[in-house]
Amino acid sequence: MKNYKITLVIISALAIFIACGSDDESIDKEKPTITNDFPSNCDTIYFGESFTLKALLSDNEELGSYSIDLHNNFDHHSHSTEVAACAEDPVKEAVNPLVFTEEYDLPVGETDYQLEEQITFQAGNDMGEYDEGDYHLVINLTDKNGWSSMQGISVKLLHR
Repeated sequence: MKNYKITLVIISALAIFIACGSDDESIDKEKPTITNDFPSNCDTIYFGESFTLKALLSDNEELGSYSIDLHNNFDHHSHSTEVAACAEDPVKEAVNPLVFTEEYDLPVGETDYQLEEQITFQAGNDMGEYDEGDYHLVINLTDKNGWSSMQGISVKLLHR
């Protein structure tokens, strides 16, 4: 009877060990990627004029969603994804800076998506013209499993 109990404990422990083992091959461990085409770091964009944001969004399993964020860089902060430093205006206080944030879902089942989003930044709001100067344009990409990547580029936003 004692051997029976020991055998039962060993078999039970072995069954639990096998059942609880991790299946590392089924876990997504890769972040999605963003390959930016336009605009490039240090490009100039003009208020009131349309441009097409172009980037290739990719993931090893399935894409989820992306967002586009534009905010001022009047204080010269960094997102550490810019490839090279751009010529920046002197540090200044924001008076009426443009802030733009939009979120988008991606088609279900896609692993690659060619982003071509037509964007126009209005010249102003009810407070007057938006502040010209240094801005960051940031693309945030999230895959279906929750991994995310960010691509930030520095742009100059000016009035003509």
